Amino acid sequence: MENANKNDSLGLSLNKKTMAMISLVLVVILAFIGFLTQTLPRGEYQIIDQDGHEAIVDGTYTVLEDYKMPLWKIILSPILCLGSSYAGTGVAIIGIIVLIGGAFLILDKCGILKYIMATLIKKYSNKKYTLMATVLFVCMALSSTAGVLEESITLVPIAVAVSLALGWDSLVGLGLSLVSIAWGFTAATFNPFNVVTVQKLADLEVFSGLWLRLIVFVGVYVILFLFLYFYARKIEKDPTKSLVYESDRALREKFTMTDTEAILGNDNIRKGTRAFVTCILIDAIFIVLDFVFSLGGVLSLPAMGILFTVGGLLAGHFSGLKGKNLATSFFKGAKTIAPAIPLIVFVIAISYVLNEGKIMHTILYELNNAMHGVSPFIAIFILFAVIAVLEFFIGSGTAKAFLIMPLVAPLSDLVGITRQSVVTTFCLADGFTNLLYPTSGIMIIAIGLIGVSYGKWIKWSWKLFLLEFLFSAAIMLFMVAINYK
Repeated sequence: MENANKNDSLGLSLNKKTMAMISLVLVVILAFIGFLTQTLPRGEYQIIDQDGHEAIVDGTYTVLEDYKMPLWKIILSPILCLGSSYAGTGVAIIGIIVLIGGAFLILDKCGILKYIMATLIKKYSNKKYTLMATVLFVCMALSSTAGVLEESITLVPIAVAVSLALGWDSLVGLGLSLVSIAWGFTAATFNPFNVVTVQKLADLEVFSGLWLRLIVFVGVYVILFLFLYFYARKIEKDPTKSLVYESDRALREKFTMTDTEAILGNDNIRKGTRAFVTCILIDAIFIVLDFVFSLGGVLSLPAMGILFTVGGLLAGHFSGLKGKNLATSFFKGAKTIAPAIPLIVFVIAISYVLNEGKIMHTILYELNNAMHGVSPFIAIFILFAVIAVLEFFIGSGTAKAFLIMPLVAPLSDLVGITRQSVVTTFCLADGFTNLLYPTSGIMIIAIGLIGVSYGKWIKWSWKLFLLEFLFSAAIMLFMVAINYK
């Protein structure tokens, strides 16, 4: 088959320079956290089991005079962390991205990606900003309601390919996929990982206060759409103004759709595409079930890896890639994504050192003290900052909620902040920082796939972060002013 043999450099690939730079940043962060474990006071709160999760008991902080994390544990943390409680999600992400790497090479090699792009371009070539608005809304709604995040990594290469084919750049593709889904957490409405969990910990009725969260959703959506719209228009007028113009050159050639009708007329590719899309739709069912039954990814994460792989293999089979060639292509694709594994391990190691070093509770204790006796208008910004700082070390919204809510919920009553305001502030800060730090495993993989350095990512996105912070600040001040309940 022609499509199966024409290009050996298909599928996903991680930019080596980007991976090297991010690795260096993570090593420096790990060393800095290790330094803090040796210099800051060590201490801990009493921990109790609450609904199957660990929760802090306020007023029980104790300084550990005789404890200091051994240096050898810091040095060996990338190995030791794999046996810690932090390893579960990281190992799952590693498994998923490796499987996705194998499946994507098959999809690319057989022309499935081009078929999907050709279909979208044929339908939306004259109304591509309608497509942009629709994709943004669907992706944000998925994370705002069901808490989809890790699953978004599967959308990045497809969104980037479509974006390039429509005359935009890979950063717009990233905005259409990962950014929109991550910021859906900021605009959480029914999200089980932050809204439900935090409201339960704050002794509030689940899903109460929805009216304001809907306003937040609309505001975040408008900001993100306008940011991408004006940037995409600028790139259309002059592609050289793209921050990734040079790195996108090869991708633009690869995804130039000069043979749209030939691709759409190929029956084998159409059958393969249908098989792949069917598997993705089945995966969507598992995501919905995960949300309805509040399973925390138990169904959706494994289903994503398995169904994406099965879909890729079936697509390859129906498109004409079979037997040894199919298996070889899959393992070659998996191999190209493997360099991301050490990065995920370093992210896990940072959380491991922070926990083993017994300084996290010390940081919480000092920040907790800082909120006593201050104006509610200032206190709510301190709360936002606390959550934003914790995101650097703890990516999981649920884990952060159980770590700080036992302290913050009763304290908010004393400083004049309603508990409903605490819930929304938590969502704003958690979502705002999902893609800000180099300790976000999903973010570093995504920018690695499109060959963007962390510095260039911040250079492109800083205005978006600033707009989102200003919007969040206005919402927080409004909540305090109206005594939001």
